[in-house]
Amino acid sequence: MAERPTAASKQRSQPADGGGARTPPLRPAGYDPADYTEYAVRSAREAGVSPLLVMTVLHNEAYKPHHPLLERLWQWWKPEASFGVANMHRATFEEVRRTHGLSERWQDLRDDPAFAVHAAALHLKDLDRTLPKRHTRRYTRDELLALGYNAGERNMRAFARGVPPGPMARSYLRRFRTYRSRAAEILTARGRTEDAVTG
Repeated sequence: MAERPTAASKQRSQPADGGGARTPPLRPAGYDPADYTEYAVRSAREAGVSPLLVMTVLHNEAYKPHHPLLERLWQWWKPEASFGVANMHRATFEEVRRTHGLSERWQDLRDDPAFAVHAAALHLKDLDRTLPKRHTRRYTRDELLALGYNAGERNMRAFARGVPPGPMARSYLRRFRTYRSRAAEILTARGRTEDAVTG
């Protein structure tokens, strides 16, 4: 049985224009990060990070079906699996929850896509705070934040100093660079041209 949404998650699930529509439903197949553009843009702005960064991370994390039932089955098979459309692990979420005083639980990421996007944006904000302003020119700041989202803060800081990423991080970075243009196209098509340009 799905948990009842909290008041905060209900509020977050409203679109940016204040209308009455709810978050697009998560279907067993055909998940598309573009469906959550409004929530990515709003959460990114609230967190003070680039909407383009958040949208690209959502595309990078879309490698598995995102549906509450399927995520429950995934966790049964792999107990330490991540939850939500942004694939957040429990330890990471608990740190974000403590830092930002969130009342929701880790399981809410699975059932509330808008909250999952919000938590991801907050985590990217936290990573940005720890990333030195001066870093190797090999990567952009957004690329390092994406690597931090994937490989953790300590590894991100090492990459910023010039330590080469391992195979999994390199693969994540390649996909991030590939999806970045797709995410920019979505932001532009949804009337978010300024977000695509300045992200």
